[in-house]
This record gives sequence, structure tokens and C-alpha cells, in this order.
Amino acid sequence: MFSPARAWREFPQRYRLEAARCTECGKVLYPPRLICPECGGRDFATEVLPRDGTVVTYTVIRVPPAGFTEQTPLPIALVELVNGVRLMVQIADVADPESLEIGMPVRLEFRRVSWDGEAGVIFYGHKAVRATG
Repeated sequence: MFSPARAWREFPQRYRLEAARCTECGKVLYPPRLICPECGGRDFATEVLPRDGTVVTYTVIRVPPAGFTEQTPLPIALVELVNGVRLMVQIADVADPESLEIGMPVRLEFRRVSWDGEAGVIFYGHKAVRATG
């Protein structure tokens, strides 16, 4: 699990979907890095990622790690956002994992991801849900 200190450091990325755009080549990096892997640049501007995308691929975890047992089956997907950035997220609100499809349009929503015991820290982040409309 994450420590409270690590969760605090990752708030901008996890909670607001903040990425870094390299000011030299324009590559968007999520999560942000210190050095651009494309051009070696070290100057970045903050960019908020879009919330709409499509499922590139997915898997369904049927024997999840500790802390996620109540969420079984646990669908996890690689989602490509409309700006081309890809991220790995849980797919929420899926009654039947067999209904998932590659290419399925999704929208990222802010949800509870996990918690660290009864008196521990509650971790929030983004999960993908099937896009409507």
C-alpha cells in the first residue's frame, strides 16, 4: 500500500490527472518525469489530461492482491486518452466482465481506489467507466 507521505506527493497526478508536457519537444508524460525520454529535455509545463478515451486492451483479475478482494473480478485496462496518452486504470461498474471490449469508449471518473485499514488512509484516483451517449 501507499504510505500517507507517498500519497501526498502523488496528489496532483492521481487526483487531478496532471501530466508534464516537455517544453522542447511537446511530448506529454504521465506520470511526470524529470527527463524527457524523447529529447532529453528537463523543462516541463503542467497539463491536465482529458477524461475521455478508449480501451486499448484489458484483463480481468480473478485472484486479486490484498486490499482488492472485495472488488473481484477486477477488470484492469490500458486506456488511450483522446490526446494519445495511455494509462492503466481499473474499469468500474462492470456487472459482467465478458461485456468489456477493446475499443470501448470510456470516461475517467474520480473514485475511491483503496484504503489502508479501518483507521488508515483512503486513497482516491481515477477509474474508467463505459462512456454513455
